[in-house]
Amino acid sequence: MESWLPFFVIVAALAIVFQAAMLVVMFLQIRRTTARMEQTLTDLHGKLSPILDRVQRVVDETSPRITSIVSDAAELTRLARSQAQRVDRVFTETMERLRMQLIHADQILTGAMEAVEEAGSKFRETIWGPMVKASALIRGIQTGLEFFKTVRRNSPPAESQAEQQDESLFI
Repeated sequence: MESWLPFFVIVAALAIVFQAAMLVVMFLQIRRTTARMEQTLTDLHGKLSPILDRVQRVVDETSPRITSIVSDAAELTRLARSQAQRVDRVFTETMERLRMQLIHADQILTGAMEAVEEAGSKFRETIWGPMVKASALIRGIQTGLEFFKTVRRNSPPAESQAEQQDESLFI
């Protein structure tokens, strides 16, 4: 067993040396990568700085304008709201006046219709009523004349006329 011990020590020493070499290679690779990243960041910073400076100048220049635009928009909104309220008030008043005028026109038309109806009934009473009575009187006279004409044409002897008169009175 003792003969195996130096073999295991040699294998362990080689493994440790191999691990150390790997760590050195990894350290060097990480160092190169870090250097490349620093160079890339420096290049990116060099390219982005002018752009960021321009953007900052544009923002500084437009900031007062944007503030002015926002305040103007707020003022326009306030004025538009005020005008909308005025228009609403005028529209409401106009509609109320129109409604009152329509009610007034309705009352006038109703009064006129009642006056026309009253005039029509007065006309019927004063003109048409007597005409109906006159017409009835004329028909009565016509009927009476027709009756007398028929009686003269068909006149029976005197006694029979007296009997017919009695019968007509009796009925």
